[in-house]
Amino acid sequence: MSMENKQELFEKAPVWKAYFIISLPVVFSMLVTLIYNMVDTFFVSGTQNADLVAGVSQCTPLFTLMLALGDIFGLGGSSIISRLFGQKDDATAKNVSGFCFYAAVISGLIVTGLMFLFQTPILKMLGATDSTVKYASQYYFFIAWGAPLIILSLTPSNIIRTEGLALQSMIASIAGSIVNIALDPLFIFTFKMGAGGAALATVMGYVLSDALLIYYILKKSTKLTVSVRHVKIKRQLATSVFLIGIPASLTNLMQSYNMTIINRYLIDYGSKAVAAMGIAIKVNMIIMMIMVGFAFGAQPLIGYSYGAKDNKRLQKIIRFDLLVEVGFSALAAVFIIIFAPHLIGSFMDDSAVVAYGTGMLRWFTLTTPFCGIVLVLTTCFIAMGKAVPSFVLSISRQGVIFTVVILITAACFGYDGIICAQPVADFLTAVVGIFMYAAARKSDQTLRKED
Repeated sequence: MSMENKQELFEKAPVWKAYFIISLPVVFSMLVTLIYNMVDTFFVSGTQNADLVAGVSQCTPLFTLMLALGDIFGLGGSSIISRLFGQKDDATAKNVSGFCFYAAVISGLIVTGLMFLFQTPILKMLGATDSTVKYASQYYFFIAWGAPLIILSLTPSNIIRTEGLALQSMIASIAGSIVNIALDPLFIFTFKMGAGGAALATVMGYVLSDALLIYYILKKSTKLTVSVRHVKIKRQLATSVFLIGIPASLTNLMQSYNMTIINRYLIDYGSKAVAAMGIAIKVNMIIMMIMVGFAFGAQPLIGYSYGAKDNKRLQKIIRFDLLVEVGFSALAAVFIIIFAPHLIGSFMDDSAVVAYGTGMLRWFTLTTPFCGIVLVLTTCFIAMGKAVPSFVLSISRQGVIFTVVILITAACFGYDGIICAQPVADFLTAVVGIFMYAAARKSDQTLRKED
C-alpha cells in the first residue's frame, strides 16, 4: 500500500471499509493466536495429568504479565504515533517508535533477571502446591528465558498498524503461532518435556514473530524505525508513553491478577476445578480475542481522526465499532452457552472437569456484550490519550470491581459465587465506562456529536 493510499484509508475511505481493512488482519491474527491457545491447551490436556494442566494454568498469569508489560510500549506508543500522524508530525512519530522498541527490549531483560531471582516466592504467590509445583517450575523456566522476546513482540506488532501495516502484523503473528503449534507435540510428547515443552514451543514462536516484525519495519515502513539513532524523545513524550501505556497494559495485567485470584479461590475445590478453569478461560477466548481484535484494530483509526480533529468521522468510527462488538458478542455467546459441555469435553475426558468447566464457561460468556462496550470505550480513551478514564476502566473489570464482587459473592454463595463474580463485574464496569464517556463528551469538543 502506497503512502497516498494509506492516507486515503485513514482520512477519506468509508468508515466500514477502513474499519475492516485495519481491524480484520488483527482479528485474523487473534484467531490464529486463539487456535494456538486451544491447540496448546489440547496438547497439555492430552497428558491426562490434572496436576500438570493445573501447573501450567497457574503459570499463565506470568505470560499475561509479560504481555501487559509489552503493551506499555506497544499501545502507549501506537496511541501517540497515530495522533502524531493525524497531526502530520512524522519525524516525532519516528523517534517515538525507536524509543518504544528499545524500552521494550530493556524491560524484557529486567524481567528475566527478576523471575530467576525470585522464582520460589513467585511460584508460591501463583498458588503452586506440592502436587503442581514440579510442573509449574518446568513451564516457568522457559517462559522466564523467553521474557524479552515475548515483551518485545507487542511493540512493533502494535506500532506498525498505525502506518496501515495491519496485514504484516498479522503475518508475523500467524507465522509465530504456526511454529508454536508444530513444536508443541514434538516437545511435549516426543522429547517428553511435558509442561516445559509447551513453554519452549511458545518461546520459539516468538523468535520468528519478532524477526518478521523487525524485517517489516526495515523493509515496508516509511515512517517507523528500529534504529538506535532514533530513540531520543522529549521527556513529555516519554512520560505520555507511560501515562497511556500503563493504563492500556493494565487490561492484561488485571487478567493476570484475575486468574491468580480465581485459581487461589478454586484450589480448595481441587486440581480438577483449577484445570477446568484453565480450559474454560481458553474456550472463552473464542469470543474475547475476536472482540479484542476488532477493538484494538480500530484504535489507529480513532487516534488518527482524533489527532486530525475530524469530529464527524471520529463519531462514525466509534458508533460502528460499538455495533460490531456488541452484535458479534451477543451472537457468539449464545452459541458458546449452548455447546459448552461439548467444548470443554473436547479438551479433557473427565466428567468432573467437564461439569466444572461447563458452568464456568456459561457464566463467563453470559455478559460478553457488556465486555464489548468496555473494550470499545477503553480503546477510545487509549487512542485519544485520556489516561485517567483509561486507567479506571483498565483496573476495574478484572481488578478493583472484580475483587470487591468476588469477596462478596464467594462469601455468600461459595463455589457459585466464585464463578459468577466476573460476569457481575463485567456489567458494573460497562456502567462505569458509559458514565465516564458521557462526562468526557461534555468536556472535549472533539468528542461532541456533530449536528
